[in-house]
Amino acid sequence: MASKAKKEKDPSVVSYTMSRIRGRDTSIELRLRKALWAEGFRYRKNYRGCKGTPDIVFIGPRVAVFCDSTFWHGLDWSEKKKKIKTNRDFWIKKIERNMARDKKVNEELSNNGWLVLRFSDNEINKELEFCVAKVKEAIASRLTNK
Repeated sequence: MASKAKKEKDPSVVSYTMSRIRGRDTSIELRLRKALWAEGFRYRKNYRGCKGTPDIVFIGPRVAVFCDSTFWHGLDWSEKKKKIKTNRDFWIKKIERNMARDKKVNEELSNNGWLVLRFSDNEINKELEFCVAKVKEAIASRLTNK
């Protein structure tokens, strides 16, 4: 019985796939936005008026919402890091820079009076109602504290 050689992904396919990844209007972002809109919430999307360009912003109550991919934002990083097989040095540095940037953005927004919410793709895909409830709760708490 011949052993199966591990198939390497064609670099051109990987390159094409990576080029299709976008920073706005992702599927998880659209899902959360549609759910919030259906609940009657109105917001700004990809708001450049505050640090980090949050995916969803409620300007009055100063609530910034980010929809994060588990891979790109290093969620469950200790496990995910082990699974990177190709170009490890590049990807590990990139993801860890993303994680550091996220932390810095959270701190800066908080210091400027914003409440920051971050939801992972897993949370949005599996617990959408929970995410909407957290946003509702955050907005309500900010409006009552004014």
